Amino acid sequence: MAYPGAERLELPILQELAATGGVDDVRFLYDRLVAYFPQLGEQDVRALSNGHRRQWRRLVQSAGRALTEKRQIERVRGRWTITTQGRKRIDEEELRYSIADVSARETSGSGLFSHGEVQQMLLEIGRVLGHHAESEFDYYDVVWRMGEGSPRLSHVFEVQRKGNIDAALAKLKRAYDAQRSKLYLVVASEGDTKRAERQLSLARTGPFHEIGRVTTILSFEQLRRLHRALTSVEDILAQIFER
Repeated sequence: MAYPGAERLELPILQELAATGGVDDVRFLYDRLVAYFPQLGEQDVRALSNGHRRQWRRLVQSAGRALTEKRQIERVRGRWTITTQGRKRIDEEELRYSIADVSARETSGSGLFSHGEVQQMLLEIGRVLGHHAESEFDYYDVVWRMGEGSPRLSHVFEVQRKGNIDAALAKLKRAYDAQRSKLYLVVASEGDTKRAERQLSLARTGPFHEIGRVTTILSFEQLRRLHRALTSVEDILAQIFER
């Protein structure tokens, strides 16, 4: 199996670091970066006796050195930290990736909603349904719990308003692996929905196919309709479910 070039690993490394709060141990990156290259199987990156294959580690380290030279990450004793320049590169890549969808977003009206406004709708829907809802919890956009004291994140939402969705899906996969949370990706346009469906493909062609069966994709417009319907009957629901 042919490995990807080290240059192709650079953006996934930055996306993974951004998804984990900006810093991570390279030992964990070796495994998670595989998801970005569905043509690779486990046997292609793991050796039976000594963990990750030398070729795979060498590629990741080579990409890390290139990112360090570009001042997009800092590497100290195995801990890699994304820099301001690295975050800027992610933003530039997302803008370039999403430029073709601008007209579709404007047509659908999804451009009327900001990232924060979508988060607020999710918070209010969660409250109406009786969940304890928080935004920007850890590194997730919105989470719901069964109660304020519950340690488990029952629902995890990632809001993707523009660009590359890989970082959002990486965070959702982490939530599922950790607590088997219910996963929701909220996207701005039909183009974003199609990209997400390809990445979640159950035919084992998408890099995040493992969470394809447990991830629900919602559009901004669907969320708006749900928010309007539930908040309009909030008082009635509170009486029905009063304990």
